[in-house]
Amino acid sequence: MRMTRLKAYPIYLILTAATSFAFSVAFTTSAVYRYEAAGLDPLQLVLLGTALEAAVFLFEIPTGIVADLFSRRLSLIIGYAVIGLGMLLEGGFQLFFTILLAQVVWGIGYTFISGAQSAWLADELGEERLTAAFLRGSQVAQLATLAGIGANVLLANRQLNLPYFAGGLVHIVLALFLALFMPEHGFAPTPAGERDTWSRMGDTFRSGMQTIRVRPMLTTILGISFIYGLYSEALDRLWQPHFLDNVMPPAAFELSMVTWFGIITASTMVISVGVAEMVRRRTSELDPMRMTVLLALFSAVISTGLVVFGLARNFPVALAAFASVDIARTTLNPLFDAWTNRGLPSAVRATVLSTYGQMDAVGQVIGGPLVGVIANQAGLRVALVVAGLLLSPVLLLYRRAHRQTAVALETEPVKAD
Repeated sequence: MRMTRLKAYPIYLILTAATSFAFSVAFTTSAVYRYEAAGLDPLQLVLLGTALEAAVFLFEIPTGIVADLFSRRLSLIIGYAVIGLGMLLEGGFQLFFTILLAQVVWGIGYTFISGAQSAWLADELGEERLTAAFLRGSQVAQLATLAGIGANVLLANRQLNLPYFAGGLVHIVLALFLALFMPEHGFAPTPAGERDTWSRMGDTFRSGMQTIRVRPMLTTILGISFIYGLYSEALDRLWQPHFLDNVMPPAAFELSMVTWFGIITASTMVISVGVAEMVRRRTSELDPMRMTVLLALFSAVISTGLVVFGLARNFPVALAAFASVDIARTTLNPLFDAWTNRGLPSAVRATVLSTYGQMDAVGQVIGGPLVGVIANQAGLRVALVVAGLLLSPVLLLYRRAHRQTAVALETEPVKAD
C-alpha cells in the first residue's frame, strides 16, 4: 500500500524539529562527557572536529552530486540514518578512538544532508518563500532545542552517555518517517536508462564549478564559508571546557555543571527565538544589499564576543559574551542559508551548496588543530581569543560581497532589456 506523502513545508518543520531535538539531546553536554568522562584534552577535542570535517571534505561533493542526479529525498533519508548510527557508536564507548570513529560516521551522514536539504526545499517551495521558511524553521529548531536541552539534563545527570543513545534513536526514527511521508515533486532525477553514473557525476560537478567561476559573488561566498570554518571548531569544542576550567559559576547555587550548561543553552535559545522572529517579520525589507549588511553585523558580534569570552575573568562577563555569540550565530545561520541559495540553478544547486560546505570543512580541518595546539600550549583563553580574530577577515569579504551585489543590481535592468 502506497503511503500518502505530506506537503513539503510541514515535512521541513518536522525534520527541523526532530533533528534539533536530537542534536540538543546528544550534544548539550557533549564536552562534559568527552572532557571529564572520556578524559580527552583540548587538542583531542578539536581533533574530533578535524576527523568529522575531513569526512565532510572527502564526501561532500560526491554526496551532493548524488542528490542532484538521483534524489534529494533519498539523500536525506540515508544521511539521517547514518548520523543516528554515529551517535549510538559515540555513546557506546568512552574511548578516544571510538569517539573519533563516530565523528567520521556521522560526518559522512551529514554530507548526505548538506546542500540536499536546502536544495530540496528550494525546489519544492520556490526561492521567493525560502527566507521566511528558513527563519520559521530556525524558530521551530530553537523551540525543539529547548525540549532537547531539558531531556539532556535529565539523562546526563543520570549517566553522561545516555543522551547519545536518545539522539541516535530519534535520527533513525526520523529516517523511517521521511521514507514513508516525504514528498519530492520539484526535482526530476535523471531517468535510469539515461544514467552513465560517473560521467554524469563529472558533468554535474563541472557544471557546478562553472557556475561558481562565472559568478564572482559565489567565489566570495566560498571565502566566507572557509573563514566560518576556521573559527568554529574552537567555539564548538572548547566553550564548555573554558567554563569548567576558568569561569565556574557561583558555588552558592549548588547546581551541577550539566544543569548549568542546560540553563545557559536554554537561555540563549529563548532569546534567539525572539531575535529570529523580529528578523522574520522584516524579511520583505531584506533586499540583497540589506541582507549582506545584516550578515556582516552578526559576524562582527560573533568575532568580538568570542574575544571577550576568552578574556573574561568572571562568570557574568563570560556568560554575557557567550550568549551574544550564540544568539548572533543562531540567527545568522538561516539568513546565510537563504542568501547562499539565491539565484542558483536547480540542476547544480546541491552541488554548489555542497561546495560551500566543503570549504567550511577545509576551514575547520585547518583551524581546529591550530587552535587545539594553542589551547594545549597557551591555554583555553588564548585559543578562544585567536578563534575570534580568525573570524574577523570575514567582514572584508562581506564588504566585497556588498560591492558585488551593488554592481549586479545595477546591471540587472541592462540584462532584462
